[in-house]
This record gives sequence, C-alpha cells and structure tokens, in this order.
Amino acid sequence: MADISRRFGWRHLRSAPTSHIRHHKNGRPAHDGAGLSFWFKPLSAALSEVPVNDRELAMAFHARTADFQDVTVQATVTYRISEPGSAADRLDFSIDPDTGVWRGDPLEQLSTLLTETAQQHALDVLARTALSDALADGVAAVRERIAAGLAAGHRLPATGIEIVAVRVVAIRPEPEVERALRTPARERIQQEADRATYERRAVAVERERAIAENELASRIELARREEQLVEQRGTNTRREAEEEAAADAVRTEAEAARTVRLARAEAEAARASGEARAGAQAAWLQVHGEADPATLHALAATRLAENLPRVESLTLSPDVLTTLLARLGRGERP
Repeated sequence: MADISRRFGWRHLRSAPTSHIRHHKNGRPAHDGAGLSFWFKPLSAALSEVPVNDRELAMAFHARTADFQDVTVQATVTYRISEPGSAADRLDFSIDPDTGVWRGDPLEQLSTLLTETAQQHALDVLARTALSDALADGVAAVRERIAAGLAAGHRLPATGIEIVAVRVVAIRPEPEVERALRTPARERIQQEADRATYERRAVAVERERAIAENELASRIELARREEQLVEQRGTNTRREAEEEAAADAVRTEAEAARTVRLARAEAEAARASGEARAGAQAAWLQVHGEADPATLHALAATRLAENLPRVESLTLSPDVLTTLLARLGRGERP
C-alpha cells in the first residue's frame, strides 16, 4: 500500500519498489513506474497501484476421479504481474488519493481467476484417471497439466499475469476411502512387523538354546572335573594313608627292635648282676663256712648290735660276764 501524506492541500505519494504506480492527471499520464515518489493534487489525480512482486496463491478444491471417487487437491501457484499496465487496464487497481487503499479488491479477483482456471485443468486430468493411479502418479500429472494450461491460456497473458511455478502438494481421497486404502498396506506392514518379530523371537530362542547348551556343557565339564578332583583327592588320601601306615610300621618295627634290644640288655644286665650276686653270696657263704664259730658269733653280735636300737647304757652282772667269758674260752656259742 502506498504511503500518502498531506501538505497544504497537496498530497505526497511514496510507493515501495515492488509496487507499480500509475498517475493520470486530468486524463493524461503523469507518472508511471515502480518505487515512485511525487506530489499531486487529489481532485485532478487518478492513481492505481499494481504489485509486481512474486505472490503465492494456495488453493484447495474437490474433484472426481474416473471411478467416481471424490478427492481433494491441494496446490500452490506462484505468479507475478509482469505487465502492470495491462493488469491495471483489465482489473481495478485504483487507490484512494487520501488513504492509499484500493477502492476494490483486485487481488481477490485475480485469485479467483487463477483458482478456477487451475481447477478446470485439474478436473480434466482427474476425470480420466482412476483413484489408485491418481494417488500414485496424479500429483505430477496434475501439476504438469495446470502449469501447461495456465501458460497456454489467453486470459492470463492478456491481463499481464505470468505464472512462475506450480506446486501440487497432495491429492487425498475422502477419509473413509483413505482408511480403506490404507488397510491392506497396514496389514502388509503389520505382517512384515509380525514376521520380523517372530524371526527376532526365533533368533532369541535359538540364542537362548545355544546359551543353555553352553551352560549345560560347562556344567558337565565342571562335574567331570569335580569327579576327577574327587578321584585325585581319594588317591592322594589313600597314598597319604599308605605312607602313614608304612611310616607307622617302620616306627613300630624300630620301637620293637629297640624294646627287644633294651630287654636283652636288661636281661644280660640282670643275669650278670645275678651271677655277680650269686658269686658274692657263694664267696660269702664259703668265707663264713671256713671261719671260726667264735668269729661268726662276733660278727653276728656286731650285726645285731648294728640293728639294735641305740643303747645308752649296759649293765653286765659278774655272773653273766663270767659265763660268757667261759664259753668263749671253750669255744662254745653263747
């Protein structure tokens, strides 16, 4: 929208670089171009503003396919007004000299023209296309047909409209039909997912079985080694017992031999001691047998005296002493 300011009954217009301004003064062209800035009198001026930048027009319309299925086409048309003079001659782009606002709605008219023209070409294509083909390859076909139809028409070039690009976003059927069409694909996808799940489970089961077999083999090997260990321990224990028994036998034999030697030594000592005592006794008897009886009496008295308790005093009467001395003189025993 042009920027218009007031000064002392005059008006000053300043436009954007993307706006083409046409100024007629008293029916004659005074200014014509983009991005203009000038003073004018509002009572004698006729102004029009035509945008010359690229503009996007989004459209959505319904169509029917060859198999009588309703579809919705979503498209976008990019256009520009390449000949502002022709557009201003064919459409009302005039603006208010006081506010700079369009008196009419030219862009709405242009949008209706483009939408209906594009819809007509799209309907021609989809009316001869089945729904499945339209959903699979219809986007490219409709885009090419709309672009070719808009470029080949005479109304748009005569209005100064240039089509820059055409994009078809989507072609969609009704929700019920779309759900029905999605069902087989979903079933196939679900089957693929189930098959993948089953395969994954089968692989997991196979791996678990391999793991279980490995664990069982490990347990069997461990049990076999434990059996070998028990056998080896028994063998070692038996060998230790045998070694201990052999050592005990050796110790017992040594003790027995030592005991026998000691007994023999003691017997020899006892025999030697007995023989010595017997010899001494025999010699003693022989000496006593050959001794004088008086001597023996004296020895006996001596031994008796040695074995008697201690006598502090002894009193001998003359009768007893005389008798003893007499006996001793005769050699008799008392």
